Amino acid sequence: MSEEVITLYQAIGGDEAVRALSRRFYELMDTLPEATHVRAVHPPTLDGSEEKFYEYITGYLGGPPLYTDKRGHPRLRSRHFVAEIGPLERDEWLLCFRRALDETIDNPKLREIIWPPVERLAYHMQNKE
Repeated sequence: MSEEVITLYQAIGGDEAVRALSRRFYELMDTLPEATHVRAVHPPTLDGSEEKFYEYITGYLGGPPLYTDKRGHPRLRSRHFVAEIGPLERDEWLLCFRRALDETIDNPKLREIIWPPVERLAYHMQNKE
């Protein structure tokens, strides 16, 4: 008897949860005084960034591959070279993501599964000292 594998996407609540996480993440980035540097490397409106992030994180968590279906391979680091991402921007990004994760994903075990690879990704995205 084989067990069905549940993805993180399913475990956190699917599309509704990923939408809530993405929305809250960009709300925080747009409003937190502690996020002014990371906010400054984004376009004047965050709608496009939020949509791309939602598409990416959906697939990343094991949901439908929305981002790759629409835009191809993420190539995240090269796509972000236009933005100078130093330790300050990275840490502010992580602050926003951590708060959004804590506020939108109820299960602490799931948050702790999601956090380490996201943190590693943020460090990987840094492109200046």
